[in-house]
Amino acid sequence: MEQEKRATKKRLILFVVLSLTLGWVAFLLIPLLGLTYGQNLSLAILAGAMFTPTISNLLTRLITKEGFKNMYLRPHFKGHIKAYLLIFFGPTILLFLSGAFYFLIFPGTFDPELAVLKNVLAANGPGGITASDLLLINVLQVIFIGPVVNIIPTLGEELGWRGYLLPKLREFFSDRGALVITGVVWGVWHAPIIAMGHNYGTEYIGYPWLGILAMIIFCVVIGIVEGYATIKLQSAIPAAMIHSTVNAGAALPMYLAVSGYNPILGPSMTGLVGGIPLIFVAIVLFIKVGK
Repeated sequence: MEQEKRATKKRLILFVVLSLTLGWVAFLLIPLLGLTYGQNLSLAILAGAMFTPTISNLLTRLITKEGFKNMYLRPHFKGHIKAYLLIFFGPTILLFLSGAFYFLIFPGTFDPELAVLKNVLAANGPGGITASDLLLINVLQVIFIGPVVNIIPTLGEELGWRGYLLPKLREFFSDRGALVITGVVWGVWHAPIIAMGHNYGTEYIGYPWLGILAMIIFCVVIGIVEGYATIKLQSAIPAAMIHSTVNAGAALPMYLAVSGYNPILGPSMTGLVGGIPLIFVAIVLFIKVGK
């Protein structure tokens, strides 16, 4: 038993070192190659970086001769259809609540004219649709395909974070402790791209450290939700579905905001105010998982 714990500890350390190293190297290729974050080849690099946690999972298993059992790849649909329906639609509801809550707190930031979407349409030339049409299309896409549209790259992350790191941490810590530590590691993994402007831009007070801190908090919070689903269903698929929905729809509230808002606060659920509905759900699940 003690020997197995030592082996698990070595695997944990190796996985964390590999995932942070490979992820950061991939992210740092963007400035090293002289690319602009969010444009052209940088988007392909970001997509590739999302697979580094899974690569780290596989490398750790190979290096330590652990084997490939318990990969958390089976969805376990049988007997859990209601849970999967909640996972399919629940995160979308939280996305909409995040925007609504933020604009309720900061009504002056709401833009009923949809200037952001009008600018998008103007930049792409006449297309025969209005800003309201474009907003509706985005909303419907998030509702009906959000949980699966990004499922491949989000599985690239989740097979590492929820499929490997979380189960290993649960061997040493309580479920609550394992969820928090997983979220912190996940947030730190994002640090280089947060410094490049991911989620929060570069114009806020306290850049980039406040943005990195906000991202760590967000990853802990959303990680509790994803981790709870992983523990209950013994699969990384639900976490990847939640992650896919968030990636697909987190920008929606930004389409409704006037320029000049503070991204650290919202309106996206990655903000400290926009994320309050998500934080409430995470607290409930955090209490529940401890029981």
